[in-house]
Amino acid sequence: MPGADAAENVGFLLPQLGRDPADVAVRAEDLGYDSVWLGELWFTASPVKLANIVRRTETVDVGSAILNVYSRTPAVLAMTAATLHRDSGGRFNLGLGTSTPKAVEDLHGMTFDDPNPARRMHECIELCREFFTGTGRVDYDGEVFHAADFPALGSDVPIYGAALGKANRRVVARLCDGWIPHNVPFPDLADSFDYIREHTPDDRDADEISVAPYVPAAVDDDPDEARDAIRGHVAYYVGNGEGYRRAVATRFPDGADAVAEAWRDGERAAAREAVTDEMVEALGIAGTPEQAREQFDDLCAMDVLDEPLVTIPQDASGVLDATIEALAPDA
Repeated sequence: MPGADAAENVGFLLPQLGRDPADVAVRAEDLGYDSVWLGELWFTASPVKLANIVRRTETVDVGSAILNVYSRTPAVLAMTAATLHRDSGGRFNLGLGTSTPKAVEDLHGMTFDDPNPARRMHECIELCREFFTGTGRVDYDGEVFHAADFPALGSDVPIYGAALGKANRRVVARLCDGWIPHNVPFPDLADSFDYIREHTPDDRDADEISVAPYVPAAVDDDPDEARDAIRGHVAYYVGNGEGYRRAVATRFPDGADAVAEAWRDGERAAAREAVTDEMVEALGIAGTPEQAREQFDDLCAMDVLDEPLVTIPQDASGVLDATIEALAPDA
């Protein structure tokens, strides 16, 4: 928790393509990682893989980072999470987010901003919580979601919210056990969390909200190759998501705009080149094993950090083994 011993846990965000995530999860558990997480966008239905990860691991926490609040109802999300929580002996964490207009509208065929995405996020998490821990039968009547006369599941699953903008950070403050930020420059994490702290209700303790940022990382004997992998990661997200662009622009307004403009124009190489060395340093870990370990240790010393989630850029799968080993807690 913020203000306590920094980065008490280290998690690993598993790759979705190229390697069986369960194999990587077992390796991460052996290396001392405290949690393993799996995202979902396309190609792989992560709950299917998460069930296999739960079966093949013994002690490591397992989480979704993230499932979006559009493509599954709160009831389906709650049933899925409760099942994984029971089957894992209480090791599962439910990470939820709004995703992006591109994914929601062009992939799932739904309307992203009607109603407000933060409203959907709020109600989805609130209803999931009712399904998890409600007493008796659950009744819920919101603007977006409704449920009537169904029994609670009796499974106290921790819920993490992926949030960048202020509205979704208020959702984290009110309802979530953890906060997953992505592309918030590391030096700005404390200020971003202060906003959550300021909006945490009196009946909750902000220090109990776990701060678990994505930490894009690439370890290579050639440090230039490692930094280029982080450039590609930043360019992809800034180019594809307005929320990501705004997050990066809090510290790098000109750089974020240059990346986004080049990406929109179809100039992928130019977008990567627009990611400066300063942006790489503030948004990722990159270098030789020794350089990366030093950077990571400095990051983990930040008071605001509870459980950094090491993630490998999608086009840098070749450095997965070097990265997972170099940044392992037991290294």
